[in-house]
Amino acid sequence: MVLPRSGDVIHVTKAASVQFASPMLFRVIRVHDWPTYEGWVWLDGYELNSAGDAVERRSIFVQVSGLRPVGKAPDPRARNGRQPATRPGVLPNRTIRTTNR
Repeated sequence: MVLPRSGDVIHVTKAASVQFASPMLFRVIRVHDWPTYEGWVWLDGYELNSAGDAVERRSIFVQVSGLRPVGKAPDPRARNGRQPATRPGVLPNRTIRTTNR
């Protein structure tokens, strides 16, 4: 029994809990360490649509054995083509604070 980790995308179905008769994709934010029944956990995260976009934040109570890993959450920058602005050979400016007393 392997717990999901922050950033994991999982397929949640009826195997995880009867409330999920309609399967969903879920991106995990955190796994709570709250005391529960053996093999069950509370997860905070986002329900994802078919494009992988978050549509609703949720807390769900599920059996770990019923979760199916799909993968890591995609990097949003890769989907929309944005990249951090950097230029080769140029270091970022740094502010140095000094205190004169």
